Amino acid sequence: MNRYEGRRALITGGGSGIGQATVLRILAEGGSVVAADVSERGLRDTREKAAGHADRLTTLVVDIADESSVRAAVATATATLGGLDVLVNAAGILRSSHTHLTALEEFTRVLQVNLVGTFLVIREAIPALLAGRDAAVVNFSSTSAAFAHPYMAAYAASKGGVQSMTHALAAEYAGRGIRFTAVQPGSISSGMTDGSGVSGQSQGPGLPADADMGLFAKLSPALGRGFAGPETVASVVAMLGSRDGRFITGTEIRIDGGTHF
Repeated sequence: MNRYEGRRALITGGGSGIGQATVLRILAEGGSVVAADVSERGLRDTREKAAGHADRLTTLVVDIADESSVRAAVATATATLGGLDVLVNAAGILRSSHTHLTALEEFTRVLQVNLVGTFLVIREAIPALLAGRDAAVVNFSSTSAAFAHPYMAAYAASKGGVQSMTHALAAEYAGRGIRFTAVQPGSISSGMTDGSGVSGQSQGPGLPADADMGLFAKLSPALGRGFAGPETVASVVAMLGSRDGRFITGTEIRIDGGTHF
């Protein structure tokens, strides 16, 4: 299946987890990809795993929380690809703590990376996407945006913001040829959820030592298969960014194995 032959994609968070899985999936489907991440080590890992597609992969270090870094990175990516058809905003961080003990700096850092960072990348990419072919943007929300995930207030707020922003952008640019959708991963094993990722912007939840684990009893996949791998989400992202998703915009798709009915 070569749905991405001739298509050009920029994928943030491409150094680990779901972002890396999406890079590998779109490369496997024939696309040309710029994988961007804050971690050079993570990007090296992505290059190694994509060795068979090295001619269509470029890696780029970027800090999506920094406006100048984003501006330079998107310009470089667009020039490298010769344009842009697909943008996937997978970069993000997860922090957990008792809300009454959360420092303002910690709370705003999560918002700066997950919400403001997503906005910055989109803003800089829109001119190229307007000139692209069947342009599509896939943002990363989370099941935490609509369902209770204790100790993760900042993360939930950031992902709820991404979800709302996705709807607004879809309405604004529908008539100009750019589709905006979001995915809501949940019960997915990745560097962000298990703390094993190599990307500096994909850090694990770090629950408080005295966290009430009983509050998480309902956060298990109903399918009874345990947490799914990041490739489960990557396959949905690939569909949304391809021609197969051409009639989907302004909505989100939950990918959680029935954790939240």
